[in-house]
Amino acid sequence: MNPNLKYAFNAKSVAVIGASRNPGKIGYVVLENFVKGNFHGKVFPINPNANSILNLKCYPSISAIKENVELAVITIPGEMVPKAIEECGKKGVKACVIISAGFSEVGNTKLAEKLQAAMNKYKKMPCVGPNCLGILDTHSGIDTLFLPRYRLMRPQKGKISFISQSGALGSAILDWAGSKDYGINKFISYGNAMSTDEADLLEYLAQDKATKVICVYLEGVRNGKKFFQVAKKVSQQKPVVIIKGGMSAAGGKATASHTGSLAGNAKVFQAVVKQTGLIYAESLREVFDYARVFTSEPTPKGNKAQIITNGGGYGVLTADALEESVLELAEMSPESRKPIIAASPSYAVIKNPMDLTGDADNNRFMVAVENALKDPGVDSIILIILFQVPTLDSDIIEGMSGLLSKRKKPVLVVSAGGEFAKMHMKLLEKEGIQTFEEPVDAARALHALTYYHHGRKKKI
Repeated sequence: MNPNLKYAFNAKSVAVIGASRNPGKIGYVVLENFVKGNFHGKVFPINPNANSILNLKCYPSISAIKENVELAVITIPGEMVPKAIEECGKKGVKACVIISAGFSEVGNTKLAEKLQAAMNKYKKMPCVGPNCLGILDTHSGIDTLFLPRYRLMRPQKGKISFISQSGALGSAILDWAGSKDYGINKFISYGNAMSTDEADLLEYLAQDKATKVICVYLEGVRNGKKFFQVAKKVSQQKPVVIIKGGMSAAGGKATASHTGSLAGNAKVFQAVVKQTGLIYAESLREVFDYARVFTSEPTPKGNKAQIITNGGGYGVLTADALEESVLELAEMSPESRKPIIAASPSYAVIKNPMDLTGDADNNRFMVAVENALKDPGVDSIILIILFQVPTLDSDIIEGMSGLLSKRKKPVLVVSAGGEFAKMHMKLLEKEGIQTFEEPVDAARALHALTYYHHGRKKKI
């Protein structure tokens, strides 16, 4: 990894090469992101045909700037990019983000070769791209995304960092994360990966203290051996959740035309995932399900899970879902079950799954969860609360939040229903308790957490 890659995320001065006065142009949107966002460094628009843009002095070229420039964001037509890289190199720019397209992804190999030659001449200056959205860092305020804020919601600050080979898919991920209130630390769309590839970005995020979990959308790999070695090393430091496009024959052909890279054999990739300790997700929803559990839940001590529910059918479905995971049903001790039996009617099933029945009230739930948390034979809990029953009232949110605020075991909540249920789920999530609408989603997320800490290391 190039040590100067840090300037792509933490630059104190940025030049926008191709800054435009036209709000419909990429160069305008990128400049506006720096001017109206939360970036507090210096910004230099580069446009030889303008004196000022957005009340900032314009420069005809990057060489005309007398001050140091740490990051250059390039938005000019593709054929002009190799020369711009030369000028940035001579200027001493620390890093570049190349938004411009028109290279190997459209079969323009000659232009790609010219750009590669310019990059090779200034190897100390890492470049992200070309053909990408670039970088969003919610902490430093670096935002090179050429999608306006009124069209693409920027997510709140968080501990999840996302690497995406696809800019379009990445933008949808960010929009979705923003609407769901999922916190993002860094987002990187790296496009054709001509200078900085997925392995370099993994290495960077591994040493980034603000990142707790790394998510990756991958289509093709530039250097298989390098990726394998880096992925194996990084997954020992932090969980890496990966979803891959191009796993089918049709998808592989699409990958070649999208980013100009080869998708590779699906079976080989699955073997790489297993050998490196990466966490494989089958959908984008799973990616975020896993990521939010990794960022919120304590490390489970083992693989014994307790199911607690006020709906018997949901308990059965959850038990079924655990069958396909590294998780096993916990067996609570008689001492732990005794207070729960005392607080429950005779027809309640105080086993695993534990069915508190449809007339369970706040106290019955509180007693059950409190004793499951204390039991040494329980490593994690899937808690199913059907809020529609009249015996439960909204005080359950405050009570459960207080009980789980200092939990030392993972606790995932499952609920389902309309607006009433969703309102209560939202309240729990505001307290840092992760909720799911489907038992299988909670089971898979808990499996990923347990597998990362135990299963992949052959502890269970």
